Amino acid sequence: MKTLGLIGGTTWLSTADYYRIINQQTNQRLGGLNSARMLLYSLNFEEFKPPADPAAWGSIADTLSGIATRLETAGAECIVLCASTPHITADIVQQRISIPIIHIATATAITVKAANIKKVALLGTKYTMEQPFFRDRLAQHDLETIIPPLADREFIHHSIYTELAKGIFSSDTRAKYLEIIDRLIAQGAEGIILGCTEIPLLIKQEDCAVPVFDTTLIHATAAVDFAIN
Repeated sequence: MKTLGLIGGTTWLSTADYYRIINQQTNQRLGGLNSARMLLYSLNFEEFKPPADPAAWGSIADTLSGIATRLETAGAECIVLCASTPHITADIVQQRISIPIIHIATATAITVKAANIKKVALLGTKYTMEQPFFRDRLAQHDLETIIPPLADREFIHHSIYTELAKGIFSSDTRAKYLEIIDRLIAQGAEGIILGCTEIPLLIKQEDCAVPVFDTTLIHATAAVDFAIN
């Protein structure tokens, strides 16, 4: 079994799900008292707020590269960034370490492709929806991606940082998300990518008329695949 290097805390809520899912799946596959070999570095999210200007992400790339290097030195055999948005820096971080980064968008693209879906809607922070780092990897697998209009993107982004990241999951916010999802389905979305690792804590498959892709579950599963295969 390989040792996973997790960079979490972005947020601690979804990082806890990563830890749980990875260990549950490891035990289900290997049986007995098996659990995953993991090294976890948990950031203080208050000190790690993403900058509005993408050009200012250099300092975050430096921080994540330093943490990834420390995990590699400690024995990690891959890096798992436990959130979608930090993957803006994934290519830079990858250049600075010698172990692979398990990319959340690549794992998601493979899963969506396997479901025989051609057109998906992507929800997440405005960085995830508006910047190309996630959509480009979907396109590499011949997937067409649509995103909500600006007002809806602003609502989703605001709700992530003011509610979901704090463990607040209100019925009003859920209803607004489902309205947005319904409009995206009307535009031809055959599936919905929950591209922020907090959104699956709010929206479930039973809420939606089309397949929902939980990126936390998909990414954690990819980490287990790497560790035990």
